[in-house]
Amino acid sequence: MSLTLAQKERAVSYWRLIGACFAQDELIKGFQDQVSEIVNRENLPLALLDSGMSLEVLQKRYPGLRPHFADITRVTAGAGTAEAAGDPTDSITPTAQVDPTSISTARTLVFSKILLNVFGPNARAPQCSAQQYTQWLADVSAFEEAFGYAPGILRGSGSAGTSSGSAGGGLGPGGGPGGNRELIDDQQLRAELQAMESDIIQRMDLLEVLSQDGLAANLQPSAALAEQLMHLKGKLSGKALQHARALMRRYVDSLAEVLRKQVLSSSTGRIDRSVPPRRIFRNLDLKRTVWKNLPNYNPGDGKLYVDDLYYRHTAQKELNNYLIVVVDQSGSMVNAMTQCAILASIFASLPRIKVTLIAFDTSVIDLTPWVHDPFEALMRTNLGGGNDGPLAMVEARAHIADARRTTMVWISDFYERRELMPMIKAVKESGVQFLPVASVSGTGYYSLDGWFKDELKKIGCPVLTGNIKKLIAELKKNLCR
Repeated sequence: MSLTLAQKERAVSYWRLIGACFAQDELIKGFQDQVSEIVNRENLPLALLDSGMSLEVLQKRYPGLRPHFADITRVTAGAGTAEAAGDPTDSITPTAQVDPTSISTARTLVFSKILLNVFGPNARAPQCSAQQYTQWLADVSAFEEAFGYAPGILRGSGSAGTSSGSAGGGLGPGGGPGGNRELIDDQQLRAELQAMESDIIQRMDLLEVLSQDGLAANLQPSAALAEQLMHLKGKLSGKALQHARALMRRYVDSLAEVLRKQVLSSSTGRIDRSVPPRRIFRNLDLKRTVWKNLPNYNPGDGKLYVDDLYYRHTAQKELNNYLIVVVDQSGSMVNAMTQCAILASIFASLPRIKVTLIAFDTSVIDLTPWVHDPFEALMRTNLGGGNDGPLAMVEARAHIADARRTTMVWISDFYERRELMPMIKAVKESGVQFLPVASVSGTGYYSLDGWFKDELKKIGCPVLTGNIKKLIAELKKNLCR
């Protein structure tokens, strides 16, 4: 079957894209001139091929390209028609601003530009400046917008803990050859972008960047940057330390805002029906009142005579008095450490809850004095090394004032000494609500020791895995007995 000119142009564009993404320089050279000719022939800006130009600048400089970015989700989702087979940029509805004769080729080039800016050679440069990092973050944001994701969701900086599945559209399966293959899902895409961000930050000379006002101002708070700052904080001083603390504070505050909304939007407890409802207008159950008094309706005057008023029960069982949060602060648990410090501070702000926050690796630190300020709590952690769960349990048990009114959250990968298990059993048998957690990351990925997983399940304490929303729901349920 012979290919049309448009199909040949798209094929050349895709081969250039593949070569660039996989650093095949010879392959890129073979197609670069051909793609340049296509761009000129279609009266498109050569800036589409400029890997150094950000997506934001490109759209501002060439407004005519914006419709292609806006409709990229329909481009990739395709309709599975015969013409669209094998090409994600067919099945397009033309817009008034776009020449219908060049729309498929233009969309293909825009599609390539988006992927190259996020996954291409610039993201793999041996060294990265603060300006390049900031541009990459902006390009990821443009990627999210173009493909219908909620802002920040792929970097874990949007709605915390979104589960897999597109947040607002996402990448759907194609209808052509290969359309039945297993595609990369949103969790894998999110994990890859977060890994890329962490790698980019590691290639930055953060000590030099933080020491200069102009460079430091270009840094954007993120989980990966927070991790590096926590590892570096012992080497920081003076202006660099000030900038690092400011970035950490911004990151903690932004994440706290998201988590606080999730905590306060969750159910605050079961209704306590042993407490009579307060007979105030706000609690009046109007529907039930009307229903119960229907026998008193008088057809003659069309009036309903009310003998009894009914009110809703609003009193709730009191929250537990004690919440003990124990977090593994080894390097692999940095995301958990950050989110749990914030979460502990939020619960500590609720009435009738006394929160204890303990972090451990091979030593133990009681962060309770700073539980109301997660930023200060994080600044006192020392990420890295191994872990000593039994030592942490000794410290945690010392804070149990009333076992039956205590919930203990233990967050770790449980690659631990086996002596910890009998201690956990003893704590649970004493009446403590023990809640083991393997992961509270935005991606939901986790690593967990299989032996501990099986043993904890045997004693009725299955390990909670997944995102932070699951932990919040479990905490609310356990604290509202």
